[in-house]
Amino acid sequence: MTNENDAKPESPASSSYLNEPSSARNKVGKFLEHFNEQTLFSARWLLAPLYLGLALSLCILVFKFMQYFVEVMQSIATIDMHTATLEILQLLDITLLGNLIIIVIFSGYENFVSKIHAAEDSTDRPSWMGRVDYSGLKIKLIGSLVAISVIELLRDFMNAEHMNTETIKWRILIHLTFIVSGVLFAIMDYIADKRALVEIEIEQRELQAKKLKHEIGQLANEK
Repeated sequence: MTNENDAKPESPASSSYLNEPSSARNKVGKFLEHFNEQTLFSARWLLAPLYLGLALSLCILVFKFMQYFVEVMQSIATIDMHTATLEILQLLDITLLGNLIIIVIFSGYENFVSKIHAAEDSTDRPSWMGRVDYSGLKIKLIGSLVAISVIELLRDFMNAEHMNTETIKWRILIHLTFIVSGVLFAIMDYIADKRALVEIEIEQRELQAKKLKHEIGQLANEK
């Protein structure tokens, strides 16, 4: 008869794992950590098709711009200056929207996916390209939205006799909301920058204190 108190034999798999050197287990752990980190870091490329889609959407804007432009040119002889101004504002609205898409594509791609190396040596490279971080992107985005909203309001005011008063009020409210949002974004970025400067200054003071303490210790040892 077998004794119930006898220890059960360990399985070969668990025994071999427990007998594995700790260095081998550390290597496996480091490999898995590196693989996971590399996979997560490479996941940023999933955003690339989104920016390509935004680039293709510019084709839609170009088509609508040319279609609208042709319609304006066909009726240019029969419309007055007031109507012509409204039509030009519509073209300007489409252009501003295209500028907004370009800002989002360039800044978003370089901030979240990869640097655009093809534009590094190009003389046509925009001056702000590569310098706009996520915070700056928010400011440029809200600025472009305010500009588009201004064009829409200008068109409404020039065509106020054909507009509903309630609609104009709502558009003014939306425009003010964009402005307030832009101001709040700027204030938050200013506070964040000041906080970062304070933290950098504190780190520098700590480093200077450690350096001074080290020098004092060396002088004490020499004596």
